[in-house]
Amino acid sequence: MPNGSLEKYFYSYNYFLDIKQRLGIMIDVACALVYLHHGCSLPVIHCDVKPSNVLMDEDMVAHLSDFGISKLLGEDQGDLYTKTLATFGRKPNEFEGDLSLKQWVSYSLPNAVMEVVDANLLTSTGNRLNKERDGVASIMKVALDCCNKSPTRRTNMKDVAGILQKIKIQLLAC
Repeated sequence: MPNGSLEKYFYSYNYFLDIKQRLGIMIDVACALVYLHHGCSLPVIHCDVKPSNVLMDEDMVAHLSDFGISKLLGEDQGDLYTKTLATFGRKPNEFEGDLSLKQWVSYSLPNAVMEVVDANLLTSTGNRLNKERDGVASIMKVALDCCNKSPTRRTNMKDVAGILQKIKIQLLAC
């Protein structure tokens, strides 16, 4: 992909993405996960969503990559439990061994979201700063809801994508 991985934009002083760009990337990734989980004939669980696995095309549209440890769920495997590899820190804390892939679905994105949001995003002044601050707070709330200690209370990815799109509309209005 022409613009490389998202990792270089987060960890290099040579690149900067504003809040709207970052939110667009979060929406792209959330929509990709919704498609993988609900739009494929056999659901795919990525298992390793992180900035280095998000590639940016020429228009800065995000695309998921590295499906090396992803899982395909068959029709009768809605609650598949499996031994699953993952990047350290991206697996729900309650799992030491067997992992319900359905419960992991909403857990992987928030870790990436936490890397997306930082204080440098708030560069505006006045009313626009307040809107950006509210947007960042809303994004963090979504991420924290996805990390709920109770797997059944985590926000599902379809809802995450919808919430992020609403936040983007609010930010574009300012």
